This record gives sequence, structure tokens and C-alpha cells, in this order.
Amino acid sequence: MDSFHSGIYTPAEVDALVADARAANVNALIVQVGRWADCFCNRSRFPRTHAPIAALPYDPLEYAIQKAHAAGIELHAWVNATPVWNTAAPPPQPDHVLNTHGSTATGADRWLNKRVDGVEVGGATMRSLDPANPAAVDYYVAGIASIVRAYDIDGIHLDYIRYPDNNSSSTHSDWGYSEVSLARFRAATGRESPPAPNDPQFSAWRRAQVTNYVRKVYLTMGSIKPRLRLSHSAIVYGHGPQAVGGWTNTRTYAEVYQDWRGWLAEGIMDLTIAMNYKRESKPDQARMFEEWNQTLADSAGHRHTAVGPGLYLNTVDESLAQSRKALAPSPAGNTVAGWSGYSYAAPSAASMRDQTLANADRKHLIAGLTTADPTGQRPLFASPATVPAMPWKERPTTGHIAGTLVITDGRPLDQAPVTLTHVRSGRTVTGRVTDGSGWFGFVGLAPGTWRVNVALPPGVRGTSTTTVDVRPGTTATPRLGLLVGPPAPPR
Repeated sequence: MDSFHSGIYTPAEVDALVADARAANVNALIVQVGRWADCFCNRSRFPRTHAPIAALPYDPLEYAIQKAHAAGIELHAWVNATPVWNTAAPPPQPDHVLNTHGSTATGADRWLNKRVDGVEVGGATMRSLDPANPAAVDYYVAGIASIVRAYDIDGIHLDYIRYPDNNSSSTHSDWGYSEVSLARFRAATGRESPPAPNDPQFSAWRRAQVTNYVRKVYLTMGSIKPRLRLSHSAIVYGHGPQAVGGWTNTRTYAEVYQDWRGWLAEGIMDLTIAMNYKRESKPDQARMFEEWNQTLADSAGHRHTAVGPGLYLNTVDESLAQSRKALAPSPAGNTVAGWSGYSYAAPSAASMRDQTLANADRKHLIAGLTTADPTGQRPLFASPATVPAMPWKERPTTGHIAGTLVITDGRPLDQAPVTLTHVRSGRTVTGRVTDGSGWFGFVGLAPGTWRVNVALPPGVRGTSTTTVDVRPGTTATPRLGLLVGPPAPPR
């Protein structure tokens, strides 16, 4: 349920939303509370939305949670993870990040992503944070953590957890050219000249920034409330991997740097919901829809996936047909993805700008999901859908490690390789570097004692090796000695 339309602006809207969800026998509502670094809530680090919601003390998120839980439905807080603002007028809140870290800020305090041509605006007015800016990422992670602490939600849903659109090619991103991004890439590689947008090393580095953002949210959430579900909106532009020569050739991986298959494999994402917004009436798009359905089902191994059809692009009957395709087992492994319809505001293409029709088509959709169709096919949701278990969180057999390394002059130790070795088995885990805040994290580690080794850069000395005990379902924090670096450069 997006919050650009009615649904949670008033208590009455929430009452209607929950009643419709209950009638549809769905098990969860994903409600957009964070649009542009703000919140449809009263208790978070993000400023309260400027949207015309009911006056204080009304708290849309709190009220939606109470009503959904009373109806036996989960409530997941949907937060846009990179958009900062998307209108020409500035935010009215003085503490909004666009006012404090937007176009008037300089250096590391300027959090906006920048395209190779110097533009910081995507489309007409969209501005986004740079996932390579550590302060920006930490602000958003802290904002998400504040929602987790303050509200009895069942999960966090990340949208826009990627690099922006508006690129010159589907094979790479033109974004990532902020001052901070280029400086960190230069420090990581030793390359002085700015890289081209299609530079393979720069693309891999930018992709890693997004993945680490996800990893940081996952472990931060888990340290507060270990059983919350982390989900995200997955990009599935164009044809699926089977039609373009593999996963790394998809626009998901190559253009917007959203390696969600890697996130599922690593275990830093509990649920991937694909924005499989395709028109059933267009044969080419219908083929794309089924290609991505198969990819999602085949990716549903030790984590969960769901197909998110674009209800707003189809008739209700077309959406019902797509829902049956979405829940069909994969031919490859007989695995099944879930279903998550988008959106509540526009349940059909014809109802995009007609509220009366939207209400009628919503009833039509609910009836089609919960009762047998004219051909006698069994309804998809004849009874309330159960919530899929997360055994990796409910009965964990592995644990995690996360820590932060800071040089004694206060600077974080950025992009230092970290290696783990399981003392008993000798198993080694590599491939992690500290982020721009000196943070690093590993998930899914076998219980026992692990040796942590940090490869210190030239000019930095100190205790770079320690051991830490990992227990199932918890995050261990290694303690390393002081890391002493050279004097800070003059400002």
C-alpha cells in the first residue's frame, strides 16, 4: 500500500484498508511509511511527513499496526532506502536531509548521488542519496533502526535499494560520481583518473556499496529484534536471466546494481518481492512475467521470494490470471514463490484515476482471490494465508559477526579487508571490507570461536587480529586493539 494515495492518512482509511486485507485473506500488509527521508509516524529519527495526514496525536504507523494485528495480519513498514525528495519545492521540515545535506552542502556533507554529467536530479525532480556516502547510509540505517525500536512492526521493507534509473545504457549505471564516491573509489584502487560509467571495476565497487547497505540494515535490525523479516522491492526490468545470457547480464545486476540473488544466497535478505509489473495483454511482457516468475521460484531456496504483479497495469481478470501463474511451482525444482499484489490504491489499470471504479475493482479482485472462478478453479486464498516460517530466525543454527574499526584520531578505517577463520574447522570466510564508517559484517556463521583478521593499510598499526565466540541467533562484536594511524590531513 503506497502512501501517495489514500490508505493511512486517517483512522477511517486504515480501518477500510485492514477490512479489505482481511476480506482478501492476505497474511501481511506492506505499508509505505518512508517516502522521501520522512515518516508517516511520530517516533522515528526521520521527520514526520509533510503529507496532509490527520493531526497529531494521530500516528498512521501505530494505528495501522494496532488494527492489522487485531485482525491477525502482519504489518511491514515500507521505507524508500535512497530517495531524498521528488518535487520542485523544498521540504518544509528544516531538519529534512535535503535541507541539511542537499545542494547547499559541500564535501562529505553533500549526500546526493551524482551522474557522470554532473546532474544530481533523475527524471524531473528525483534526488537520491549516494550509497557510497557513509554518512548518508548511516543516517538511513539509524532512521530504520529507530522505527524498529519504536514500533511493533513485523518487518522492514526496503524500496529503491539500488542505484537510480535515467541511465544512458542498460549495461551500466551513469551514477556514482559524487565527490565522496570518487574519493573512496580512488583510495580503494589507487586509480587517479575518474572511471568511465561502464568500467567493470567501478561497477563492481558500486554494486558492493548497495550490498553492504543491505547487510548493515539486516544486522542492525537483527541486533534489536532478531525475528523481524527484512524484505525489499526487486528490480526485474525487461527479460529474465534465462533470456539475456545469465543473471549478470540482467538490468537488475548490470544497470542498477541490485544483486538480490546474491543477497538471498548470502542470507542478508529474508524476502525478495519482485516488482514484476508487466501487462498480461502484451505477449512480450507476458513472457517477461513468466521468465521472472521462474527465476524467483528457483531462487527461493533457504530464503523466501514473492512475485509482485502490477495490478495497476492490468484488468482485474488479467491480474487474477497472473496471480495463478505467480503461485505455480517452478518446473526446475518444484519450488513456489509467494504473491504480493501492487497496489491497493489502483487495483486495475482503468481505476488509476477513478476512485469509485477503484473501490468496485478492489471488491472484484478480492472476490476473485478468495472464491472459485467461473471455470471451477480452486480459489488462491480460500482461507487466511499463513505466514511462512523463517527457520533461520525462529530456530537459528548460525550466528553473525559485526564490528566497527576507527583510527585513534577519530577517522574510520575504510575499505580494509577483513577475514574470518573458524578456529576448530579452519574454514575461512573472505570477501568483506570495512565500509566508509569502518563497519563490517558477516552472517550465517557456524557456532564456535572465530579468528578475526584485519589487513591494515600502510601507515596504520595496532592489534589487527582477535578472536570472538559466535552463538546461534546472535551477533558477536569482536574487540580489536587501538588502531593508530598517521596524522589527519590538513583541512
